[in-house]
Amino acid sequence: MTAGSGADVVEVDRCQLCGGADRRVRFQDGPCRVVECAVCGLVYVTPRLQGEALRAVYDEGYWKSSNPKHRGYADYASESALYLKTFGKRMALVRRHLPPKARILDVGCAAGYFLRVAQREGHDVHGVEMSAAIAGEAQKALGGERVHVGTLDEAIAVKGHAPASFDLVTLWDVIEHVPDPQSLLRTIRGLIKPGGTLLLETQNVDSRWARLLGRRWHHFKHDEHLYHFKPATIRRLLADCGFETLELGAAYAGKYVSFGFLAERAERLGRVAGLLASPLALLRGLSLYANPRDEMIVVARPR
Repeated sequence: MTAGSGADVVEVDRCQLCGGADRRVRFQDGPCRVVECAVCGLVYVTPRLQGEALRAVYDEGYWKSSNPKHRGYADYASESALYLKTFGKRMALVRRHLPPKARILDVGCAAGYFLRVAQREGHDVHGVEMSAAIAGEAQKALGGERVHVGTLDEAIAVKGHAPASFDLVTLWDVIEHVPDPQSLLRTIRGLIKPGGTLLLETQNVDSRWARLLGRRWHHFKHDEHLYHFKPATIRRLLADCGFETLELGAAYAGKYVSFGFLAERAERLGRVAGLLASPLALLRGLSLYANPRDEMIVVARPR
């Protein structure tokens, strides 16, 4: 845990998903324990940051991090072309669940890369981003009136988003960061039109890659990733919040990444792997499409 103490840190003694207190410790990393609920299988971190200390994680240093193995991104904005390319590829999935000229809300939109791609296809796009350090990029690209800096509840109040007013709400790599995912999903459910869709992406802690790497899995970042879902637990979470899961898979969960990114992630595997991969940093300007299938995209509809 890189920040916070005392009131900034909370010990979690019950599972957020089922309320169970029985759990097993998968591993300990400094003061943090990654535990698995013995009742429902949800994997979560305790102790963890809360309140202002948690919000402070997503400052400017998160998006241009000196230690991206443990927090944030090496230089998020510098890889904008790769994010736009990734979402361009994912639109093949998104289009299947959208009417023409749909109204879209992206919660946790960061620099707005998904919304930019969707806007080019003629959709009416809106975003919410808690981190002011990156939200300005989305506002510049899309217009300040389209992106609210703050929470979803604040956006509803300020922007006047009406109930049942969106054809699609998206959560790209967001749900694992949220202390109370049930509250967020129930709010989102109220914003989706009849027949509309929720589309979310999150990591899959039960994937082969995650099981192979164990504690070295690159998604174990304890300040920011509070939960680690798998198909069974994300389905249960959605069902508890009034959603029916329609699709769940990894086919579109890959990303275009730079060779520099691959070198950075290899360091997480240990000193030898880092040294072997270090020449990739010299090819930082090159990229490839990578899908280790350790993330999942879920399509769901309100019941």
